[in-house]
Amino acid sequence: MASKLSILALGVMFMFLVGSNAGGIAIYWGQNGNEGTLSKTCSTGNYAFVILAFLPIFGDGRNPMFNLAGHCDPYSNGCVTLSDDIKSCQAKGIKVILSIGGASGSYGPASSEDARQVAIYLWNNFLGGKSSSRPLGGAILDGIDFDIEGGSNQHYGELAKYLKAYSRKGKNVYLTAAPQCPFPDAWIGDALNTCMFDNVWVQFFNNPPCNYASGNVANLEDAWKQWTTLIPATKIFLGLPAAPQAAGSGFIPSNDLTSTILPMIKDSKKYGGVMLWSKYYDDITGYSSSIKSQV
Repeated sequence: MASKLSILALGVMFMFLVGSNAGGIAIYWGQNGNEGTLSKTCSTGNYAFVILAFLPIFGDGRNPMFNLAGHCDPYSNGCVTLSDDIKSCQAKGIKVILSIGGASGSYGPASSEDARQVAIYLWNNFLGGKSSSRPLGGAILDGIDFDIEGGSNQHYGELAKYLKAYSRKGKNVYLTAAPQCPFPDAWIGDALNTCMFDNVWVQFFNNPPCNYASGNVANLEDAWKQWTTLIPATKIFLGLPAAPQAAGSGFIPSNDLTSTILPMIKDSKKYGGVMLWSKYYDDITGYSSSIKSQV
């Protein structure tokens, strides 16, 4: 009996160790009206995080504006219809997060006080606060993603601290970020050192010096080690394009990812999974479905 129990205990321990490095897939949704609804995105069962892209206008006296491309018109308050979809996703255990910034837009806090005002706006309009003009209706998002790719690199650390402080109100405000893989990131490198961020999905694309090149993993591996050892985030994700046409460079064929890259990076205690840009391109290739069991 003792030997059988020992074998059982070892089996349970092995299952735990194997599962301890299991990750999830994060997907950006919102910048192509042909990528399907948010509800159907979450119903695939492929994603642990859905990132709504983007809020590309905010800070420095600008009137914040939400942009979900062809999905809905925020100018006519048309995006409030997404509230039920968001709640449906969350009921499945999926975190739904708003991404601020993006590759094009006009954004950034101009001062410490401005960072506080941006945090207040995000809290009241997308998170757990109250406003008469919530762009997504009554749904309460799980957090804010920093996809900062332009403008100034100032005051984002303060913005992160102000947002994280709202976690005391009964629900954790998840903070995530999507820096470029050259280390440190030019825009939010300083902010990432605040210890405020839960997940950081590093963009290992459009950056040849740290992209994967066919048969050559050295550049990616070196950058990955920098991010996982030097950034005080809870988890680090490998950010990839879901199709060759989704980015100028950095696409990794799914077979290469599962056979070579994932076994290498999953050794890190900070490994969190894979982030994909974007749902539209994932629909074209079926990338998430082909890698999910290995992530």
